[in-house]
Amino acid sequence: MKNVETSILPEFTQKLQLLGKAHKVRSSGNILYCDENNSKVIFQGIKVQSLNQTANLKGTTGLNVFVVDEAEEFVVEKDFKTISHSVRQKGLPNVVVVVMNPQDAEHWVYKRWIEKTHRMVNLDGCQVPISTHPNVTHIHTTWLDNLANLDPTFIADAMQMREEDRNEYNHQFLGMWLVKKKGVIYPNWVEGKFDDTLPYAYGLDFGFKNPDAMCKIAVDEPRKIVYLHEEMYATEQSDEQITAGVLRIAGTDALVVADSNEPRTIQKIATAGANIQPVDKYPGCVVDRIRTMKKYKWVITEESYNAKFEFNNYVWADVKGEVPLDRNNHIIKAAEYIATRLLEGSTVLAYSK
Repeated sequence: MKNVETSILPEFTQKLQLLGKAHKVRSSGNILYCDENNSKVIFQGIKVQSLNQTANLKGTTGLNVFVVDEAEEFVVEKDFKTISHSVRQKGLPNVVVVVMNPQDAEHWVYKRWIEKTHRMVNLDGCQVPISTHPNVTHIHTTWLDNLANLDPTFIADAMQMREEDRNEYNHQFLGMWLVKKKGVIYPNWVEGKFDDTLPYAYGLDFGFKNPDAMCKIAVDEPRKIVYLHEEMYATEQSDEQITAGVLRIAGTDALVVADSNEPRTIQKIATAGANIQPVDKYPGCVVDRIRTMKKYKWVITEESYNAKFEFNNYVWADVKGEVPLDRNNHIIKAAEYIATRLLEGSTVLAYSK
């Protein structure tokens, strides 16, 4: 809570001072009290499951307004619902305020409130969708609304990007939702259902400081289709947590092909009973796997948000030299590990019942 008291509270108090209302409130820890109308504001950090964390709702019952900043970090809608459903104060208007920087168009916020209910507004030559959902008041602000208070250097940087990279400018400065980044490695994918008639197996990429990523893969070789379902996308896990997750997801029979950079962790998982094997790595193997898998169409399940984000953002650092940018590729690596192994003819022990 120390971060809240030293970062958010002072800024909030400063805004109250600008409004001439600071004398009407008092603070205690992470709470501001207003005795005039017997209200209070609770500042609390929320950790979400998508980042291997859980929402901490202690002390949030009985509220009628919930404001979430940086809502783009709620990459799974159920995390948000868990919090928003706690805002249920009888006899008062219940309001949820979502503050965020628009990300890619696969984000659930876009899907839920904007994709099918919007109007287009021209902002500096960019057509930006504004929600017309009946339960939503959409306020879209950009740097152009705050020119009088911006540093000249910031303005110069914005104008330079406007001239040099219009797509990036539209996203960063005008709040345009990303569809796909320029130069994506795997553009040939669609959202769809997993084909449960096919045998399947699992890929696992160890994250270190990045997410541990695990996915379920089935390959329809005659039709050149790979089916992907995201199973794990979590940071800062211990070996015990990873092992428990692998056993829960894959059991002891289904094949799991994992990042060979962590032989110790693989051995622990194998000792616990999982059918896990290291991926083969050699000079040039990354590009070889990409070349192989680019020949296929990918079908990614609706709930596999992180996978869809990566497929829209995993790009070439050098297209001609076939050098991928080693970023936004954790689920993709896991998928490549197992998909290429399946194409080599490995025995697959898992079938849907």
